[in-house]
Amino acid sequence: MPKILVVDDEQKIREVIREYSEFNGFEVTEAADGMTAVGLCKLNDYDLIIMDIMMPKLDGFSACKEIKKIKDIPIIMLSARSEEYDKLFGFELGIDDYVVKPFSPKELMARVNAVLARRQGGAQNQPQVLEFGGLSINMAARSVTVDGEKVELTPKEYDLLFYLVENRNIALSRDKLLSDIWGYDFFGDDRTIDTHIKNLRNSLGKYRDYIVTLRGIGYKFEA
Repeated sequence: MPKILVVDDEQKIREVIREYSEFNGFEVTEAADGMTAVGLCKLNDYDLIIMDIMMPKLDGFSACKEIKKIKDIPIIMLSARSEEYDKLFGFELGIDDYVVKPFSPKELMARVNAVLARRQGGAQNQPQVLEFGGLSINMAARSVTVDGEKVELTPKEYDLLFYLVENRNIALSRDKLLSDIWGYDFFGDDRTIDTHIKNLRNSLGKYRDYIVTLRGIGYKFEA
């Protein structure tokens, strides 16, 4: 049974999410603040976290940052704030989706299932370890080495590299990358993709040219 951690300082919201989650076959643990959530993640493994942003002791963004340091758990953020800046900041931290309050519990469950399917689907259809010269990519362990040296990437950089590799030799537009990796419809500046590509190339060192720029279109992985 998949395990979900629900983090929100409003008890009624936690109760609603618990009711719908358990109805959909999930085991639910609750936390009322970010500090408690981080502590729970140190002690337990969860398949997904649903977390509010505005909370006492430790806000959702800070809690997400701390959790990502210790475990790669998919996170769906909840917030009453719908500004693009907040969404982009969340995705830069490595969250998988962003839901604005008030929300439909049914839609939230659909997003939960979509995130879990997206996380599980790619790894099931690919060999666990892919080798491209001295570049080694371990899908299952979410690790990357360059000439035997481990490379530290952010959660979204891992997602971006794995997606490019899974679809290697295929031209991928920025819009498709944003939609499939960030998991939301993007109606603003698409430079976030370019920034992640730049950082990813720097991390890959002499294998940076495996990520090819397609002028006016987007990118592709070609080794």
